[in-house]
Amino acid sequence: MDSEAAIIKKQDSILTLLRQEWSLIASVVTTVLFLLFGGGLLADLSNPVWFAFILAWLFTVILLSAFAIVHHAESLAIILGEPFGTLVLTLSVIGVEVLMISAMMLTGEGKPAIARDTMFSVMMILLGGMTGVSLLLGGLRHHEQSYNLQSANAFLALIIPLAVLGLVLPNFTTTTAGPTLSPFQSVFASLMSIGIYGVFLAVQTKRHRDFFIAPKSDETAEDDVHLYEEHEVNSTAYHAIFLLLYILPLVILAKQLAVPLDYGTRALNAPPVLSGFLVATLILAPEAISAVRAAVRNQLQRSINILLGSVLATIGLTIPAVLIIGLITDKTIYLGLSTTDTILLLLLLALSTITFSNNRTNALLGAVHLLLFLAYLMLMFES
Repeated sequence: MDSEAAIIKKQDSILTLLRQEWSLIASVVTTVLFLLFGGGLLADLSNPVWFAFILAWLFTVILLSAFAIVHHAESLAIILGEPFGTLVLTLSVIGVEVLMISAMMLTGEGKPAIARDTMFSVMMILLGGMTGVSLLLGGLRHHEQSYNLQSANAFLALIIPLAVLGLVLPNFTTTTAGPTLSPFQSVFASLMSIGIYGVFLAVQTKRHRDFFIAPKSDETAEDDVHLYEEHEVNSTAYHAIFLLLYILPLVILAKQLAVPLDYGTRALNAPPVLSGFLVATLILAPEAISAVRAAVRNQLQRSINILLGSVLATIGLTIPAVLIIGLITDKTIYLGLSTTDTILLLLLLALSTITFSNNRTNALLGAVHLLLFLAYLMLMFES
C-alpha cells in the first residue's frame, strides 16, 4: 500500500510539473521541429497565410518562454530578496537579449545594425514607454510615490556615459568610416563597459546595497506580503534549473525567427529598425509587465530597479558582447544612431535626469516619458 501511494504521489508530482512547465514542452518541441525541418518550413514564405502562421508560431513560443523565464527569475527574487532578486531578473532577461541578438547577427548575411536598433529600442521602451506607464498608473493610484533617490542616481550615472559613448560617439570617430568603431576602440569600449558594470554590481550587492532598497513603510510592507502570497515559490535549485532550460532553446529559435522577420520587413517595405523594435518588445514584455505591476502596487523602488537596471545591463553587457562577436567573426557592427534617434536619446536621458532628481514621482512625469515613447514610434515610420 505504501509503495502504491508513493507511485501515485510521484505520478501526481510529474503531472503537476508538466502542467506548470508546459511552455517548456512547447519550446523544446518547436526547437526540435525547426532543427529537423526548418529548411522546408522557412523555404517559401510568399504565401501570406503560411508566413503569418510561422511568424505567429515562433513569436508565441519565444514570448511564452520569456514569461516563464521571468516567472522563475521573480521566484528567485523572492527567495534572494532585494537587490539580488531584481539583479537575477535583469541579468536573465538581458542574457536572453544578448543570445537573440547574437543569433540574428550570425544568421544569413548578418545584420550589422540589429544590435544598435535593439539597444535603442530597449532604452526607448523602458526609459520612455514603461517608465511612463509605471509612473502614470502609479501616480494616478497613489498620487505621489517615493523611492531611494540614490539608486536612480547610481543607475543614471552609468547609463548616460555608456549610452553616449556607445551609441553616439561612433558617429564622430574618424578612424573608421560610418557609425563603427575600430578594433582597438572596440576592445577599449568592451573592457570599459564590462569593467564599469562590474564595479556597479559590487556597489549594488555589497558596498551600498541599501541604495537599492526602498525606505520601509507600513504600506510597502503590506504590498510585499501580498507579493509573497500570490507568487508560488519552490526551491532555489528548481527555479535556477528551469531558468536555464528555458533560455537554451531560445538561441535556436531566434535564428529561425530572423528569417520571417527579414522577409516581412522586405515584403512590407517596413523600416529596417522595426526588426530591432520587435526583438526588444518580445524580450522585454514580461519584465515590463512586472515593473508596471510593481508600480501599481506602490513598490516603485522595485519598478525602478527593474527598468533602470535593465537599461544599464543592456548598454553595459550587449555592447561588449556584440563587439567581441564582430571581432571574432570579422563582421561589421553599426553602433552610431541616426541624427533623429540621437536627438531622441539625448532628450530621453535629460528627461530621466530631471524625473529622478527628486525622491517622489507623480503622474505628470509619467505622461511626459510616455509622450517621448510615442514620438519614437511615430518617427520610426515618418522620420
